[in-house]
Amino acid sequence: MPQHHERTAAFRGATFAVADLAGATFRDCDLSGARIVSSWVDGLRVDGFDGSAGRVLVDDVDVSGFVRDELDRRHPERVQLRAVRTAEDHRAMWATLEQLWDATVARARQLPEELRQERVDGEWSVAETLRHLVFAVDSWIGKVVDGAAAPWHPLGLPPTDFSEEERARVGSGDARPSFEEAEAAHADRRAQVRRVLDGLTEARLDEVRTATPAPAGEPEPIPVRHALAVVLNEHCEHRRYAVRDLAVLEARDGHRQPLPRTPECG
Repeated sequence: MPQHHERTAAFRGATFAVADLAGATFRDCDLSGARIVSSWVDGLRVDGFDGSAGRVLVDDVDVSGFVRDELDRRHPERVQLRAVRTAEDHRAMWATLEQLWDATVARARQLPEELRQERVDGEWSVAETLRHLVFAVDSWIGKVVDGAAAPWHPLGLPPTDFSEEERARVGSGDARPSFEEAEAAHADRRAQVRRVLDGLTEARLDEVRTATPAPAGEPEPIPVRHALAVVLNEHCEHRRYAVRDLAVLEARDGHRQPLPRTPECG
């Protein structure tokens, strides 16, 4: 049975020599400065890097720019997102994201419920992704921008690095909603973002809220501009993950479909 190590610094600076780490998963870990030397890396995957989380060197070649440029080519909304400055830019960016999410949700609707709830390679299912975006809106729009004391929807899904105590504070608990329920909650929060952006002005962008997006923690100064940037980025990047996994699920669903019957001869 593989061991599970969580919330530990026991391996900081450790060296693994002639060790079998095949299939190991590192999630929400600090791997800055980590080195892999003279090792088998066939099939090695790094997800969530997106070319902007620092430098990654492969045989002394910095691949960060290549990753960023290739993702920009595949997902041009990332380029638009980095150019957002004005209130109108924010509205245009949200309109782009809503169109993309409309198409993504429409694809998910074509799948059976069990696939919409299925995790691909241990990542969030499509339904869970929608629930996490609900939580992101509640934290950064509801709590920070609008100043609500407890804005969290009961179906919202916090980040994976939240402790059980933090999860209990936002009431997500052991909720197992259907895809339709998750979609309805996300649609409601999308409308909330739209209302905020409809009334957004240049002056309000530069306003500073004293708040914390987390269920617990010390309030700190947070510009409205920053809170909106988080929500936009969450919707941009999590859609990228969603369409990646939808392609896998759609292929799997296609293989499940009955083959067309061959007309009989004679």
